[in-house]
Amino acid sequence: MLYIVSTPIGNLKDITFRAVETLKSVDLIAAEDTRHTQILTRHYQIDTPLTSYFEHNQFKKGEYLLKLLKEGKDIALVTDAGTPGISDPGYQLIQLARDNDIPMTVIPGPTALIAALTASGLPCHNFIFEGFLPVKSVARRKKLEQFKGEERTVIFYESPYRLTKTLKDIEEVLDNPVVVCARELTKKFEEVRKASARELQEYFSKKTPRGEFVLLLNQ
Repeated sequence: MLYIVSTPIGNLKDITFRAVETLKSVDLIAAEDTRHTQILTRHYQIDTPLTSYFEHNQFKKGEYLLKLLKEGKDIALVTDAGTPGISDPGYQLIQLARDNDIPMTVIPGPTALIAALTASGLPCHNFIFEGFLPVKSVARRKKLEQFKGEERTVIFYESPYRLTKTLKDIEEVLDNPVVVCARELTKKFEEVRKASARELQEYFSKKTPRGEFVLLLNQ
């Protein structure tokens, strides 16, 4: 059985009893970053062996994990934070298992995009999630062009290293819309800030952005 296990996006207490029980009972945990997942497993005294499964080894390691599953092993798939498959390579293993008729089940839990959406004050009944925008500005601006006139709430993930550049592109391409910027969700320095793209750009240019960001806008 492949168990798709959601883990906390920040606060370690945001994990279900079922998730802890599953991580303790499986034969192996496939983690995006074993060092990161060890913080969680040590906290909950989970002794299950860990193996890495990330973007640069997903194909080779995927075949290895598939072999173990076919041998009858139980494997839990986790990401660094939140739900596996959402903007991480976990979906490749899920797809591989599905194509090979491996039984699987989902242990649901946190995901940053939903936490940010519910805290944003923006319409939640109709939204789209676009993951990470392109790294390079030309491609990013081209992507943003697609959202001109979009009536649904649009959600992006963004790195702190590109945040101000992305906000500048949003300002210029989408005519300076109101943006909600959420960071460090569920952590000590959680911040949800709502302002125009230009105002947010000015705010974060005065301080070094830290943490992973969720950007939301509704034009």
